[in-house]
Amino acid sequence: MLELRGSPALSPFRLDALLASVRAAVACVDRITADYVHFVDAPDTLTAGERHTLDNLLAYGPGVRDAGPPTPGAPGDCTVLTVIPRVGTISPWSSKATDIARICGLLSVERIERGIEYSLFSGRALSAGERDTAAACLHDRMTESIVFGSVETDALFAHHEPASLATVPLLTAGRVSLERANTELGLALSTDEIDYLVASFRALERDPTDAELMMFAQANSEHCRHKIFNARWVIDGTDQPDSLFDMIRSTHANHPDRVLSAYKDNAAVMLGGDALRFVSDAGSGEYRAIAEPVHTLMKVETHNHPTAIAPYPGAATGSGGEIRDEGATGRGARPKAGLTGYSVSHLRLPDDVQPWETTLGKPDRIVSALDIMLEGPIGGAAFNNEFGRPNILGYFRTFEIPVDGDDRRAWGYHKPIMLAGGLGSIRADDVEKHDVPPGALLIALGGPAMLIGLGGGAASSMGSGTSSADLDFASVQRGNPEMQRRAQQVLDSCWAAGLTDAGNPIILVHDVGAGGLSNAVPEVVDHSKRGAEVRLRAVPNAERGMSPLEIWCNEAQERYVLTIAPEDLDWFDAVCNRERCPYAVIGTLDDTGVLRVVDEWAGDRPVDLPMEILLGKLPGTVMDIRRSRPRLTDARFDGIDIEAACRRLLRFPTIADKSFLIHIGDRTV
Repeated sequence: MLELRGSPALSPFRLDALLASVRAAVACVDRITADYVHFVDAPDTLTAGERHTLDNLLAYGPGVRDAGPPTPGAPGDCTVLTVIPRVGTISPWSSKATDIARICGLLSVERIERGIEYSLFSGRALSAGERDTAAACLHDRMTESIVFGSVETDALFAHHEPASLATVPLLTAGRVSLERANTELGLALSTDEIDYLVASFRALERDPTDAELMMFAQANSEHCRHKIFNARWVIDGTDQPDSLFDMIRSTHANHPDRVLSAYKDNAAVMLGGDALRFVSDAGSGEYRAIAEPVHTLMKVETHNHPTAIAPYPGAATGSGGEIRDEGATGRGARPKAGLTGYSVSHLRLPDDVQPWETTLGKPDRIVSALDIMLEGPIGGAAFNNEFGRPNILGYFRTFEIPVDGDDRRAWGYHKPIMLAGGLGSIRADDVEKHDVPPGALLIALGGPAMLIGLGGGAASSMGSGTSSADLDFASVQRGNPEMQRRAQQVLDSCWAAGLTDAGNPIILVHDVGAGGLSNAVPEVVDHSKRGAEVRLRAVPNAERGMSPLEIWCNEAQERYVLTIAPEDLDWFDAVCNRERCPYAVIGTLDDTGVLRVVDEWAGDRPVDLPMEILLGKLPGTVMDIRRSRPRLTDARFDGIDIEAACRRLLRFPTIADKSFLIHIGDRTV
């Protein structure tokens, strides 16, 4: 492993802010420096030319600092530590840098990773406790690791044999084995769902695999199935005529005019108008303007749980996931403009806590409302900007209030609402997904599988702080907007081909989100009531040590699953190569009604499940509630100073100026 020092990692402004944070915890720290360090995994010795190219690629920023930190223990003591991506993960920067290195001819470079070396200067040596306290201020434990001393190769570039498939001994150990797996894997299965699985696998006369259970949990999670919104409600013993979704759909049901698609795809579509589209001819490559009707699509969703535990990547991948939903509408569409929004509890600014900002505290694994608003909006804005979509609308609210008469309860947004939405355009011919014939190719488009975002659909369906810390970490995601832009360029080329004689080769497309391939592939297969055989080792994979469950269920971002006819593969391959977007043919659809995932490496089948079991009719959710009448104290307005009250109102974030959010990103991309 090569270790190459880089430029200063933080501006003086950010260093000052970081120093203030560290000194609040460890007062004897006088000064901090931060420098990038690059780690290069190259099995073979680089030639002089290759090393020259590598040095040039990594020579960015204001320049390498001439002198390193003083030796620890010398007068004016210095503690040195390095922050690296969490052990076992690959950072978005690494994905981009490694790709650039290979494009520049450095084919022997397996991977480039980057860390930040911090030097903490103090008048005396820090104790072990002070060192750990300071380190906690310098990294995000959900996405980063701290290394004291030299960084070992295994911490970044360890290569492992693929982990094995596991089974749950249902037939011998009974229902309790599923209950144990439900807790250990964080599946969030209800009692009725466990009963359903026990009956289903006993009928199949075999034990379920861990991959099948995780797939079932994600595909049938609250996050994906909206079980509460589709539930039957009983209020004070009286059955209600409508579900929550019935109420939501009533507007469209009563006024369907100009709505082309609603509540059945990744985004809704309404009637647009005539427009002039500038596209290249699939055959000649020449650009020309073509007039045709262009319809408008729209989508709004939330990404709350990931934002609560890691705000920057959570909000970034929230925006990224919504963008993918737009692109994966019908047979392919184009995202145009976005929005983001945040609802959090009281900010409680240090040294400026307002009189109304009382709190009961929060679960340790959920970051504070202030941290969410310092990091989340930048993550959302960054993904939109780097993808190339202007984020032109947003909102911001704080709310937290104690329950009157109960000092142990409060209403608020400790688990925030992170709203992501947008508008796009779609061709009339592409609004509806087509039926997929047997023999169609199943294609994974976009980045490789990585051990990130595992079980996010189930994790997002749990209450805040009810899952374990390890499961919370497993659901942390990371974004790569450049990769998503490449995939979107492929989708754009496909639908643009529909304007010419070539025709759009995409039969249907779905984005890969909660549940990863284990959710997206069944959606594609179920659309036409088909079956499929998937080759697990054909899935592009950046972490060879992953188990079948992890390959099948991880939520690595910037991926789509689509189907094309075999005769369109050569054209599709040329487009992907032009856009430098990875893809793989991972399987074929058939008419068996069974989803089979074959692991050629291990010689087994991680998944072999009839679709009617995976997405069958589960027991319906019943919400049986009774109204309660809280005792409210009469409001009292005597003794209020009008000027003080007005000042408080104007300082309340919901009312106050939002410029600090508006100006963090370019809104005119």
